[in-house]
Amino acid sequence: MRIRRKPHAKQMVQEHPRVVKEPEQLRGKWHTLFGNDRPIHLELGTGKGQFLSRVCQDRPAVNWIGVERIEEVLLHALKKAEETPCANLRFLWMDVNRLDEIFAEGEVERIHLHFSDPWPKKRHARRRLTHHTFLHRYKKVLEPQGEILLKTDNSSLFDFSLEELEATGFTIVESTRDLYHSPYVRGNIPTEYEQKFTARGVPIHYLLAKPTGDFSSTR
Repeated sequence: MRIRRKPHAKQMVQEHPRVVKEPEQLRGKWHTLFGNDRPIHLELGTGKGQFLSRVCQDRPAVNWIGVERIEEVLLHALKKAEETPCANLRFLWMDVNRLDEIFAEGEVERIHLHFSDPWPKKRHARRRLTHHTFLHRYKKVLEPQGEILLKTDNSSLFDFSLEELEATGFTIVESTRDLYHSPYVRGNIPTEYEQKFTARGVPIHYLLAKPTGDFSSTR
């Protein structure tokens, strides 16, 4: 997404009622914010918020949290969220590196990674959200039967993600290089990017992974 800087974006995000203030205070007790014990699903990188604004209505038995570090991007998602009455949708304005400071072990059921920046240059591999340094953090907050769901149009990122997940203690339980010609498309809710890619005939890569075994990688 091309980012157009807005001088008042930070203040607008800070004051928005759907953005959680001091989220570290809720670590291990997010149920108190939502007022229920329903599972928590995270979307890391909100885009313009289309996925979250739809999924919170389609799947009300889940508590949804969008995580975004760029305030101008988050503003788009917040404006989209204002169109929905969802009480099960909140946002975090923060870097993904802080996930295990915000959520306790086993507090999250699923992490969604939708069309993350592929960082194509090899020297930037550590910035990819499926690099093993991030996967360590994800596993800390995921429940034992938790899941990572990834969608991307980038074949190189998909290959990299498969390798990193398997090398750091995850099992790939679903995988396809063409989501829309697979059985996994049932129930799929597209993002803005996804709709643009599919309209151009670009295949969408998809996987679902679960943590297994010991995560004490030597990498």
